[in-house]
Amino acid sequence: MIQPPFDVTRFDQAMARDGLYHFHNLLGPQQLEALRADCDQVYERRRAIQVHNGVDKGMEGAAHHVLGDDTSLDQFLANLPLADLIERHFGGKYILLNFGATLHPPGGTAYTLKPHRDVRAWTKDYPLSLNMLVMLDDFTAQNGATLILAGSHKTEAMPSNDLFTAQAKQVEGKAGDILLFNSLVVHAAAPNQSDRPRKALTLCFGRPFMKPQMDWPRFLGPEAEAHLTPLARQLLGYDARVAASLDEYYQPPERWTFKPDQR
Repeated sequence: MIQPPFDVTRFDQAMARDGLYHFHNLLGPQQLEALRADCDQVYERRRAIQVHNGVDKGMEGAAHHVLGDDTSLDQFLANLPLADLIERHFGGKYILLNFGATLHPPGGTAYTLKPHRDVRAWTKDYPLSLNMLVMLDDFTAQNGATLILAGSHKTEAMPSNDLFTAQAKQVEGKAGDILLFNSLVVHAAAPNQSDRPRKALTLCFGRPFMKPQMDWPRFLGPEAEAHLTPLARQLLGYDARVAASLDEYYQPPERWTFKPDQR
């Protein structure tokens, strides 16, 4: 976790100016070891489905929606680092839009190598979503540390590839570092020129009225709800659901499917 004192004003200023903030050494060796091992496990299952459904090309090393396998990834979300700071950024509660793991193998051709934003609507100073990049391995120039065009969240038009190549900077860091950045910031994975994969977690958070990529309550099943921490329940949208019947709609506030503080 962040060691005090932490200058939240500096964080606010960096997010407004650059659209990103780099936190150092937030995860310990044991947690990192478990997360790296579990990334391999969840990737194998998802890769098999990609291949079976004929959508495996361009998805080498990419695992999507990595919850529900009873791994350290579930625990990471249940005790999410920087949760209070993310709430400060949004000015209220938020939900998980997607949660992936990337193995970024040498010579990979995944779609993440192309400059992109992770939100389509340009909303200027009103943040719709926020990315979290968790470095499970050291990020270096050789193994494809993420390229980020700082300040690109302030311009509606996407930059040309030439401009991105000329001005984007690689964010190098150590295993256990976490990067938060505005989802409007243009970024891309750089080619991995090392001899081993470079692992990371990629999460995206958004306002409660947004539609996540996965219907988490249905994906995880009803039995999962009883075991969730209050934070995980919020993140997975259990407190931001729409009513499915009139009986479910006409309930006292404590039983509303969309809680009053999910603004």
